[in-house]
Amino acid sequence: MKIILLFSLMMMSFFGQSQTITLQSFATGFDSPVEITNAGDSRLFVVQKGGLIRILNTNGTVNTTPFLNISTLISSDGERGLLGLAFHPNYTTNGYFFVNYTNISGNTVIARYSVNSGNPDIANTTATILMTISQPYSNHNGGSIKFGSDGYLYIAMGDGGSGGDPEGYAQNLTINASFPTRVFLGKMLRIDVNSTIAPFYTIPATNPYFGQSGLGEILATGLRNPWKFSFNRLNGDLWIADVGQSSVEEINKVANPLPNTGINFGWRCYEGNSTYNTSGCAPSSTMTFPFAQYARSGGACSVTGGYFYTGSTYPNFQNKYFFTDYCDDKIRMVNSAGVITTTTSFSGNNFVTFGEDVNGELYIAGISSGTIYKIIDSSLSSSDFETNGFSLFPNPAKESFTIKGSTVNLATKIDIIDLTGKLLFTKQVSTNPENTITTASLSKGIYLVSVETTNGTNYTTKLIIE
Repeated sequence: MKIILLFSLMMMSFFGQSQTITLQSFATGFDSPVEITNAGDSRLFVVQKGGLIRILNTNGTVNTTPFLNISTLISSDGERGLLGLAFHPNYTTNGYFFVNYTNISGNTVIARYSVNSGNPDIANTTATILMTISQPYSNHNGGSIKFGSDGYLYIAMGDGGSGGDPEGYAQNLTINASFPTRVFLGKMLRIDVNSTIAPFYTIPATNPYFGQSGLGEILATGLRNPWKFSFNRLNGDLWIADVGQSSVEEINKVANPLPNTGINFGWRCYEGNSTYNTSGCAPSSTMTFPFAQYARSGGACSVTGGYFYTGSTYPNFQNKYFFTDYCDDKIRMVNSAGVITTTTSFSGNNFVTFGEDVNGELYIAGISSGTIYKIIDSSLSSSDFETNGFSLFPNPAKESFTIKGSTVNLATKIDIIDLTGKLLFTKQVSTNPENTITTASLSKGIYLVSVETTNGTNYTTKLIIE
């Protein structure tokens, strides 16, 4: 009983600590990366603003040949470019994926491509264009596209640009005959892309404007520039980061199942919870206000949306949505109560996208640095482990890890214990300052490593196996 009690107290001490977010460089050399996603396997696909999609492997290497190169089709000045990528839920059988880019005329294009049947690392260059949406200005293009748990493709559109939504697009539902597709600006669109006849999509019957010519694709209104949205892959909740005008950056959350009555996120009537320009606006009671927001202060200027953490490697990350800001490079988390916590700055990156791998672990990319980082919780060691001269590396580990001690504090025995307290591995070691342990027999997850020293003292730390 004493052993169990002591172990329980030790566990409480470990998990009472707050997480420490650290960025671990995973791959470098990208040219303006703006999206990271996966196709249901271990690869990551990195979208470069100039028109290339590159494959990033689990060992951090990047394929020399791009998965797709459509740079000749794209205008990439300012906020324009190849901005979004989404793989069809049935990608393994139909090979379809979809992109969002601004063409050489500056208009938004949603197009379908397919993978080469003989090489899974190369895409066919023939496209089927589903939508072309007229853009009046060069900024506020939105860009994210994602599949929801309902199997439909969601498309986030900015308000068309300039500043203050001068044309009132975000609240507008009246079609301009000269530019009919501009009614989609400032909206979230939802379409079913499983049609085999032009325009190669249909409108879900649950869309709020279903049956209304020219409006059926619209799911929600009142967005300014939704720079990244995502779905919680476990429960289908929708998270949208919407860039503010001058004062407030906002995070919107819509629980699954999404309402089919038409969501209005408030812009240009409101910026976050604050009044912006309510001329001609519907009552505030009809609008959906942010789940969380933060002020443009301390260098913040433009929110970058991320993901609700659904991985298993870092328990401290669970039940939190991750996002950041382009200007201050601080990673932020918001919990279920809407409380935001903020890290110090990882400056020099200009973070514009997060990524989620097939296991729900998170990555982040800097458009300026061209670096893809893995987001990890570095609060792995108990204080006495490090202060007594021990270190464990790499952590997270894949095939092995090494424990290094000082010349006056040598390990004689190393134990690996799972989080239930079960002893999985023990090894008597020599008085060598460094001892390497293979981890081939361990599954992915978190473990405790206990070191017994020459004087009989035990020191413990956490180990993550990837």
